[in-house]
Amino acid sequence: MRDTLRVQLWPLPTLGIALALATGVGLPRLDRRIQHDLPPWLRDYLFGGSSDAARAVLGAIAGSLITVTALTFSLTVLTLQLASSQFSPRVLRTFNSDRYVRTTLALFLATFTYALTVLRTVRTGEDERSRFVPELSVTFAFLLTLASLLALVLFLSHLAREIRVETLMNSVHSDTDRTIRRLLSEERDTDREGPAGPGFPDAPPEPPSDALALCAGASGFFTSVDEAALLRAAVEADAVLFVDRLPGSSLIAATPVGAAWPRTGDPFSPDTWERLAGRVSQAVRTGPERTGHQDIGFGLRQLTDIAAKALSPGINDPTTAVHALSHSAALLCELARHDLGPRLLRDGDRQVRVVLRRPGLGDLLDLAVDQPLRYGATEPAVLARIAMLLRELAWSTSPSQHPPVVAALARLRSTIDAQNLHATEHFRLIELAGLVDEALAGRWAHGRAR
Repeated sequence: MRDTLRVQLWPLPTLGIALALATGVGLPRLDRRIQHDLPPWLRDYLFGGSSDAARAVLGAIAGSLITVTALTFSLTVLTLQLASSQFSPRVLRTFNSDRYVRTTLALFLATFTYALTVLRTVRTGEDERSRFVPELSVTFAFLLTLASLLALVLFLSHLAREIRVETLMNSVHSDTDRTIRRLLSEERDTDREGPAGPGFPDAPPEPPSDALALCAGASGFFTSVDEAALLRAAVEADAVLFVDRLPGSSLIAATPVGAAWPRTGDPFSPDTWERLAGRVSQAVRTGPERTGHQDIGFGLRQLTDIAAKALSPGINDPTTAVHALSHSAALLCELARHDLGPRLLRDGDRQVRVVLRRPGLGDLLDLAVDQPLRYGATEPAVLARIAMLLRELAWSTSPSQHPPVVAALARLRSTIDAQNLHATEHFRLIELAGLVDEALAGRWAHGRAR
């Protein structure tokens, strides 16, 4: 729920409108009570006009703010459209989660709502007793207007910065870094220790041939899994659960997402199996789009989309693709420092009850490299950056993690040989591929990479 609200534009503006309504009703009442008790030095700074002047000021504020709000919404929608067409539709969540945009819209709508609410309290009359001008409230509306003008200037500056592809990729990189730290922290990886303690992890149990299929409850993208609910369901049914699908994958209702089998070997009773299957289908959550809540590869998917879009004939911007590959390289090197094995959930006796599959380094490397390698096969700069990515990843990984790098290097060499490149470019790319071999052997040749 928190992740869903974070990428919606309406919650914060709605809260601003509610606060503005409450303030617009309460402040004039306070104004009426203390109006004659204010010290003279404070009254000099408050609004001192007539009822007609107060109505004119509040009407001007309301009219101008609704116009500015419409302009802000238009600019925001235009930015979303540009980001979707130029970069990737999957980066729209990054713009929607921008707190500055939501705060600016909330301030504009709150100022408009407050001005209209206070306007209804202004009273004109022939005698002094029936006339009421909420001086404090009108002054506060003036201050809100000044704040809104400042926010408009800062919003335009912020929007011009956010629409740059470098800023966008840096935001995706930062979001993915936070996801990696949250999902793959050392505290969570200690759950892989077996009953013998640290250094003795259990091998993840494999589903037996007679394991029963667990099916998805709804179609959509696999967004998250309720780990606590899965563990409780497994313990109550005395079962072992294996979730085979990865967060971010597309699920179809009533198709298998994993398997379950009795821990003791005794078959499930019909009631136990029905209850277990229902609780698992509720714990595996789907949505209309991918999110980064539990999806480690979502950030790499966004960066790869940006690279692929930049390499399309309609855009033809290999420099952006090279920059996207640089961010992917940094994320892959960070991921290589963590345990990417299955997530194991244990009961109170330290027995494995739930196995959650996670993408391995090979899956993530293929996600970051395959499409740029295919669409940028004729661009030497892209091929050179892919070679550097493999070199950097080879240096950051242990020998047991080298097979995916070796396989990607073989695909790179095959792609280089298949292109009709200039002899100088071909020689340089072959040399860079050789540097990956040296990094795999634990050597870094200084001064040879360009």
